[in-house]
Amino acid sequence: MQKECKWIFKEQADPVKVERLSTEIGIDTVLAELLIERGVETFDEARLFFRPSLDRLHDPFLMKDMDKAVERLRKAITTKEKILVYGDYDVDGTTAVALVYSFIKRFSNAVDFYVPDRYDEGYGVSIKGIEWAAANGFGLIITLDCGIKAIDKVKLAASKGIDVIICDHHLPEDELPAAVAVLDPKREDCHYPFDDLSGCGVGFKLVQAYSAKYGVPFETLVPLLDLLVVSISSDLVTMVGENRILAHFGLKQLNENPRHGLKAMVNLSNIEPGHITIDDIVFKIGPRINAAGRMETGRLAVELLTAKDTETAMFIGEKINESNNDRKNIDREITKEALEMVQTGKCLASENATVVYNPKWNKGVVGIVASRLVEAYYKPTIVLTKSNGFVTGSARSVSGFDLYQAIESCADLLENFGGHMYAAGLTLKEENLPEFSRRIDEFISGKIIPEMLTPVVEIDAKLNFSQVTPKFTRILKQFQPFGPGNSNPIFVTENVYDAGNGRKVGAGGVHLKLDLIQESQPYHQIPAIAFNMSDYYEYIKSGNPLDVCYSIVENYYRGNSTIQLRVKDLREREEFI
Repeated sequence: MQKECKWIFKEQADPVKVERLSTEIGIDTVLAELLIERGVETFDEARLFFRPSLDRLHDPFLMKDMDKAVERLRKAITTKEKILVYGDYDVDGTTAVALVYSFIKRFSNAVDFYVPDRYDEGYGVSIKGIEWAAANGFGLIITLDCGIKAIDKVKLAASKGIDVIICDHHLPEDELPAAVAVLDPKREDCHYPFDDLSGCGVGFKLVQAYSAKYGVPFETLVPLLDLLVVSISSDLVTMVGENRILAHFGLKQLNENPRHGLKAMVNLSNIEPGHITIDDIVFKIGPRINAAGRMETGRLAVELLTAKDTETAMFIGEKINESNNDRKNIDREITKEALEMVQTGKCLASENATVVYNPKWNKGVVGIVASRLVEAYYKPTIVLTKSNGFVTGSARSVSGFDLYQAIESCADLLENFGGHMYAAGLTLKEENLPEFSRRIDEFISGKIIPEMLTPVVEIDAKLNFSQVTPKFTRILKQFQPFGPGNSNPIFVTENVYDAGNGRKVGAGGVHLKLDLIQESQPYHQIPAIAFNMSDYYEYIKSGNPLDVCYSIVENYYRGNSTIQLRVKDLREREEFI
């Protein structure tokens, strides 16, 4: 059976407010409640929520140092100084590089881009990258999705006569690098109204500011938004405020007129063109772009995203798709090995945290494997391998537990580390590994509470199948784009059973495809997909009733649109257990 989840109902909104909003805008009270949960309480607020507008983007010059960044970029463009656009090798970094590089390329041919090698240089601004810039005569480096902690690297660049503009969105430390400009909405002294932009989002604000100052029409920036929605979706920043506006118009661009590289990814992912969703980006497009940096080089991803024609884009896209298939095979194999290590007690820790190490594992997939182990054991997890003489790896946490804080408590044992509450990376010497594992396990045992070790499904509302009408689903669709902070609502429906066509699907028959009927509403049959829940097959096949929690999704297949329930969890009806 699946690891049992705890079902928690979100706090219900004030019924008076719900009724008033429901009447005012003519929608189901369940939908009105969802709006209030999102801070939408009046007709005017609902109109702004359902009709995002680019006019409501913030003035980019509200960001600290933006004026300095724009002037330094202007100087470089007008004097034909060589500009290097430098970004991380993941989706956020490569989309950011593609966006800023494409923009600068309109005004200068003296521009190139650089993506560090995951295996040779590691994350962030590298010494090798700066030396390459100096050797090739670059006078300005613009970093994207990295650089906020690159104090020594910025000094090194300055010693070689290179100025640096930093565009980052990670949390800074007390000391900032001595760059010409440091754009980061998370700076303590930055009063920009929205601090959860992606790295690509900060890059977009730079080109937006430059355009506003020097008379570049804003409409010419709209074609860049397909890159930005890929970054926002893949980097899992909150889908509220400015991100929601940018993602809304980015999806529009991606569906109506995507760049050649993203069109190639859509084709290779077998996504229905014109019906691309955030889920398609998160589960299909993003992982493929990421695979370039995991398996080969992130530079390939930028070449894809800046391709000038369909033929080039498809050629590079096929290489990246192949890398993604390789990545999946390696990830599957390593996950299997890691699970066996935990089951046979060959891991470094398994009581409060899962810590596994194999020097032969591929560094590019350890983050994915860590996520898989969290799914399996629901404990904070660290997966380690060996690279360039050091032990290195990725950490993933469970809801409510700050794993970054745990890693930080072992800083004296580490060469470097970075990340946030739920995901982090670290590097250490092999001789420190036993002590690190012991201390991490000890730290976690003192901080974690049993409730954190049970996965939770947060339920928005109870729903009867008769409420899932075309009007209901049409309005629910307008809540998109979904993401953290504006997630696809989860509903619960009680006492349902399968109509009799339920079957196992997917490789190895691990998923269930069902047609669900509610006992009290026999005329409302709704198709459902339950991933990794085939353990329930015999119980369901016997006609036994269930309580089911799910989100409502729209499926497109060969031009046909259907509503489907994506099951989050199933529960056998208690009177039948």
